[in-house]
Amino acid sequence: MRAWAVLVAAGQGERAGLPVNKVFYPLEGRTPLSRCLDTLEKSGLFEGIVVVLSKDGFLTYNAIAEREGKCALVKSVVAGGKTRQESVFAGLRVIPEDVELVAIHDAARPFAKENLFAETLKAAEETGSGIISTEVTDTIKQMENGRAVATPDRASLRAVQTPQSFRLNEIMRAHMEAIEQGYAGTDDASLYERTFGSATLVLADGARENVKLTYKRDFARGDMRIGTGYDVHRLVEGRDLVLCGVKIPYEKGLLGHSDADVALHALMDAMLGAIGEGDIGRHFPDSDEQYKGIESTKLLSHVVRLAREKGYILGNCDVTIVAQRPKLAFFMEEMRANVAYYTGVDASRVNIKATTTEKLGFEGEGLGISAQAVAIMRSVEI
Repeated sequence: MRAWAVLVAAGQGERAGLPVNKVFYPLEGRTPLSRCLDTLEKSGLFEGIVVVLSKDGFLTYNAIAEREGKCALVKSVVAGGKTRQESVFAGLRVIPEDVELVAIHDAARPFAKENLFAETLKAAEETGSGIISTEVTDTIKQMENGRAVATPDRASLRAVQTPQSFRLNEIMRAHMEAIEQGYAGTDDASLYERTFGSATLVLADGARENVKLTYKRDFARGDMRIGTGYDVHRLVEGRDLVLCGVKIPYEKGLLGHSDADVALHALMDAMLGAIGEGDIGRHFPDSDEQYKGIESTKLLSHVVRLAREKGYILGNCDVTIVAQRPKLAFFMEEMRANVAYYTGVDASRVNIKATTTEKLGFEGEGLGISAQAVAIMRSVEI
């Protein structure tokens, strides 16, 4: 059966707090709108696509199409209305009358896979409608005046998404009846149910990944950033030698404003670099007396909190300590456990190693110790 798609991109996305409509905002190098168009085109299910935009979105859409590539299946680009319901109807009206099926999808759901469209279209062909849904895993409370008055059985509940597919003539009838009677539905399925009694819910693999972009933090979903760090301190008498928070028995220690833990300093620089927050000199200047003699594990805890506030946690790290002496092999596991503890990750995500320079350079001559670090920071919901 012939099928078209209506891609709804007319909202403003005010909750996202972005400078543009969220469907135009880059998501790992490509806008959500373009990602949806890619999926619709690659699916091979559709003869045409109608894109519904806000009245002020046409110039931005054209610029994105030039930059990210035009979708040959886009047959019409139309202006939406004041509500999503009005916008969907504006898209439905331009589909040729001899088209049999239509899939309606929100451009704010850019992770929808091809199989979701295929399964809803199949259900629509057989029953008139096909609605993607997921099982509800949380306990749901019915509220009145701020108090819970009922707990519905979640086994009977479904969370509904788009795509939602229908026989074109039936969903057009449902929309027109809603207009005539002044009814505002929560989605297209609610309009269909009001006219025809029920809609077919489809549980499909991949539906849980079909998340809707709502807040700015959603655009960091899956984001991974890499940073590098390097630090060096001089070895002197009369100081403790501290590496990764572990006190190492040795005749000399590292000179610095804090405890001069060169390994943690390199790691913190790598973490800060990954999230675009400069280096430890910016956050803990040696001109500030509050950091004099401070344990670097406390500074690391601060960096971890800062990263978390920005929506990132440590994915994994690799730290290399360069020292001719002392031998550090005996302390490696304790160092590793320390870093894991203060960063809040499993020890399997932390690697600490040491090497010599075959007596070359300042490390080889025993004048100082240096450290290098690589950190991967991954995004999480705040």
